[in-house]
Amino acid sequence: MGAIVFLHRWLGIACCLLFAMWFATGIVMHFVPFPSLAEAERFAGLAPVDTARVEIGPADAVRTSGIANVERVRLIQRSDGPAYVVSGSSLLRAVRASDGAAAPVNARETALAAARDHANRRGLDASRASVIGLADYDQWSVPNGFDRHRPLFRIALDDVRGTQIYVSSVTGEVVLETDGRERAWNLAGSVLHWIYPTILRSNWALWDRAVWTLSLLALIAAVLGAVLGVLRIRIGQGTALSPYRGWHALHHVIGVIATAFVLTWIFSGWLSMDHGRLFSRGDLTRSEVMTLLPDWTAVRSTVWPPMSPAAREVEWFALNGKFYRRDRTSLHGQTLFRAGEDLGDGTGALGLPDIREFVAQLANGCAAPSVVATDDNYPAQSNLPGAPVYRTTCGEVWFDIDGADGRVLQRWDAARRTYRWLYGALHTLDVPVLTAHPTLRSVVIVGLCTLGVLFSLTGIVIGWRRLRHSFGT
Repeated sequence: MGAIVFLHRWLGIACCLLFAMWFATGIVMHFVPFPSLAEAERFAGLAPVDTARVEIGPADAVRTSGIANVERVRLIQRSDGPAYVVSGSSLLRAVRASDGAAAPVNARETALAAARDHANRRGLDASRASVIGLADYDQWSVPNGFDRHRPLFRIALDDVRGTQIYVSSVTGEVVLETDGRERAWNLAGSVLHWIYPTILRSNWALWDRAVWTLSLLALIAAVLGAVLGVLRIRIGQGTALSPYRGWHALHHVIGVIATAFVLTWIFSGWLSMDHGRLFSRGDLTRSEVMTLLPDWTAVRSTVWPPMSPAAREVEWFALNGKFYRRDRTSLHGQTLFRAGEDLGDGTGALGLPDIREFVAQLANGCAAPSVVATDDNYPAQSNLPGAPVYRTTCGEVWFDIDGADGRVLQRWDAARRTYRWLYGALHTLDVPVLTAHPTLRSVVIVGLCTLGVLFSLTGIVIGWRRLRHSFGT
């Protein structure tokens, strides 16, 4: 018992500020997520492709890009003309659609023009836009999803919203948009909650180890406190009483009341840093990825219908050895072609026959795919709003496939399905009864996190008094 008391006391002193910070910033994060470029914002900033200036096809773009194992090719309109964006598993290359030359963005003027065009189409004031700088990282561009685009040009619009736009030096695309309100709230939310200062987060391995270790120590402190809290309950006149007085009694009582929440929330928060340590990450295996890689020389012989003049993005991909092209004409609309044939089903999405063939190539023993319901316990969302997501079960592994573009959105093995509940349900309260009632979910989250803050404050007071007593200050 003495060892438990000693460890809880000093781990609690070390972690009490962390606990208070995590609970308080969790409330902020629920309402203001980390800055990103939403699909609606990205698409609104795209211009129709100038097809008259497209002189080469996707196969030529793949050849000149120099990327091995190409998965997809997109055609977009940049301020300096149409360009192909060739995607591999970890690399991106931009190729001019007029002559096949490499088309990275090296000039500040080009990046500034891209940001202005994006802002104008979004209805933002870009008259005073200027390039702030070119850097691999800043506070809002530290997530790993930007790695293939680094370094990034950061452009300030100097508008009333304090908008800043980030342009990829690799492809010339706008990849992030933030405003002053988002940045201010996130300094009090995600940056603190995730321990996300740029100097630490830019070194992913160091940040991963540091936050995983801190979270584990906090979890140990919480478990020890829960054990002590239960053991120290005293029963008198039929009522559970605390043997403590003052702040210690308050800490004990609130701790007992909040034990289940504190333990599950800290545990699931630690799991958010798992990153493949105990549970799978939901990604395809390397062999599965290699199985799906297409032979891009075959697309050269395909005769495609003319691209729609309204298309703002055109993408080529392959399923089952057959090439597809999708012309994105609006946020919710696209036209899908298979080997030059308009699928013509009115939805612009892949149908069940296409998906059945695809999963047969992906894995053995797969059940017939079905559309994932919007209220499914394992939610999945297409990158084309309203398009179906198909799920197939192959033994113990499930695959979620986007009906809009054939991407595998999630690989659900048993470990990943377990993780979905241990993290999603316990940490963000992503459970059906609450997700069906967003206002109730917000009330529960705010209420529980507020209880956690109060509990943590009692620990801070007790810890401060202990330190003053121990060191005679």
